[in-house]
Amino acid sequence: MDTPFATMMPDTPITPNSPTDNSELPNSETQPNKRRRKKSIVWEYFTVETVGAGCTRACCKQCKKSFAYITGSKLAGTSHLKRHITMGICPVSRQKNQQTPYPPSTTKPGIASDPPKRRYRSSTGVASIAFNQDRCTHEIAKMIIMHDYPPHIVEHPAFIDFVHTLQPQFNVASFNTIQGDCVGMYLREKQSILNFVSGIPGRVNITLDLWSSNQTVGYAVLTGHFIDSEWNLHRRILNVVMVPSPDSDVAFNQALVACLSDWHLESRLLTLTLDQSFSNETINGNLRGFLSVRNPFMLDGQLIIGNCFARVISRLAQDALGVMWDTVNKIRASVKYVRTSDAHEEKFFELKERLQVPSTKDLFIDDQTKWNTTYHMLVAAHELKEVFACLETFDPDYKIAPPSMDDWKQVEILCTYLKYFFDAASILTSPTYPPASTFYHEVSKVQLELTQASMSEEPFTSYLTKPLKEKFDKYWKDCFLVLAIAVVIDPRFKMKLIEFSFSRIYGDDAGMWIKLVDDGIHELFHEYLVQTLALPEPFMDEGHEVLQKNETPLEETVALQVLNPQEGTPHDHHSQEEPSQASQEMTLLSIGDGLTDFEVYISELTSSQPMRSELDQYLEESLLPRAQEFDILDWWRLNQVKYPTLSKMASDILSIPFATVHPDSVFDTMSKKIDSYRSSLRPVTLEALICAKDWLQYGSLSSESSDAIVKMEF
Repeated sequence: MDTPFATMMPDTPITPNSPTDNSELPNSETQPNKRRRKKSIVWEYFTVETVGAGCTRACCKQCKKSFAYITGSKLAGTSHLKRHITMGICPVSRQKNQQTPYPPSTTKPGIASDPPKRRYRSSTGVASIAFNQDRCTHEIAKMIIMHDYPPHIVEHPAFIDFVHTLQPQFNVASFNTIQGDCVGMYLREKQSILNFVSGIPGRVNITLDLWSSNQTVGYAVLTGHFIDSEWNLHRRILNVVMVPSPDSDVAFNQALVACLSDWHLESRLLTLTLDQSFSNETINGNLRGFLSVRNPFMLDGQLIIGNCFARVISRLAQDALGVMWDTVNKIRASVKYVRTSDAHEEKFFELKERLQVPSTKDLFIDDQTKWNTTYHMLVAAHELKEVFACLETFDPDYKIAPPSMDDWKQVEILCTYLKYFFDAASILTSPTYPPASTFYHEVSKVQLELTQASMSEEPFTSYLTKPLKEKFDKYWKDCFLVLAIAVVIDPRFKMKLIEFSFSRIYGDDAGMWIKLVDDGIHELFHEYLVQTLALPEPFMDEGHEVLQKNETPLEETVALQVLNPQEGTPHDHHSQEEPSQASQEMTLLSIGDGLTDFEVYISELTSSQPMRSELDQYLEESLLPRAQEFDILDWWRLNQVKYPTLSKMASDILSIPFATVHPDSVFDTMSKKIDSYRSSLRPVTLEALICAKDWLQYGSLSSESSDAIVKMEF
């Protein structure tokens, strides 16, 4: 530490002279063992003032603020005084530096406008980092994107002061400059993702969610789901498109046009999942007709339109809570009474201890914009119902009429079914989006529970669940086929789970529904054969399914070679006039050995049996054990050579999304809203901020150097 005194002895007298004069340090007689040291440069900016016995402070010549210097035997040093000047903490110095950041070299040393000369100590572990104006501006743009800060933050006085305190040399960019940097970062990442999407082997599935605003315009958020060549599942926001009239029946066609055109997906779309809040028969019909022109449908379009599972569950939960809204409000008021006062809470938990209620759950006031918080509030309150029942007699200030015992019984039933909804929706809250095969278990469980509950002899249970079942039946009817196909692709379940669960859901009618799934998956597999392999007709049986080469009988192979010599096996390079040695030996073996009739019998038996396709072979193989940790995508990656066509189908099916919302919006009771500030931004800026944040959180895919900065001028 650079100080004017190497050591201060307790009995050394302190002179009132300022170190700015040229007086020498204490002589060798005072400090015989210490080397004489030069004065610190800071004393050109500070004076020393004695403020009391044994106490001296350093006073800034410019802003007049005083700092600790000597107190008794303790010496504060000068590092904090240097920081006051060099880091722009002194407001007067900062203002002067902004006006003249680099004073002319002709300026005489020692005046207040000169920045102090800094002394650097050599360090082998840390290299000095040069200041980079563009890099700092780039990092501010990234900060704005990643944390949803308003781009106008660069014009906020407090932010400017904060940045100048950290680095006085930094010139904070204007709003237009930072806006251009944000859009430039978005464009660079978009090109990288476009290259990435163009290289995936299969199709892309899209979700379309509608965000609202305080104005009459909406925003269509389109998100792509796909599996890459390494069998990794990806979810990326592709476009945010302003929709001037969201109530129009054709409002979302233009948003889809923009998305399919931007990302070159006109012929690669498999499914489109919609937010149920705006999907109706007219909109669905318009979208289906629009897509049929631009995109070849799979399975006659039965998979193309789906509804958001999270929104369906959210509406069921809200309807269930609405049935008991008065009771829920009573409980909410009681919880609020306890939680908003320390005295009330203390009495409540004192009563809980006296009653020896074993609950460990904490009471909390719910957030009515998220239905899961209301569910958790009811669960906690129900466990503490005995305390609430006695609270009126224990706490005279408690004047709220508590729920009756019948009310609490109904709350228990309500929470039972809210838990089914909560568990079903929770699979969407993980940071990574689950593969499509995961959803069948939760959806079929909800369908089964509501079906059984609607026929319950308990009056309130049937009253609560009948309307819920009617609404969920529509969702189940629309999506059961794609859900079932997805779970059949899971080698742990295949058709066996469909047969088991359908028998419980449909009873005696299960056979008809099972056949629909079996026919559907075979038809879909056939379409993949036709569109991806395009093999000639001689390779197809009456069911239009391709025979596997390793399962083709020798007689059938010879017949195929005669019909299509160019399509033969590796052994067909011998001419028909000159049969191969192997065929000659076979002829010799069949003469005079008494097995000619046996060969005819085997030939007739084989020709009467249909050949197995990849799909049939897969379905007939034994189920895999239900291991706790099973990666279905990795299983298909390892088996894609064994099932070349079926694996392509599995890749597309397993990336089908069943929800349009982000994980943090799964339990929302209303659609996501764009605030007034963001809706006032240019559409390209808003899209850049939303998309770039989504892309950057997964890590940049850009192959460019991290130092490459793309800008756009506004």
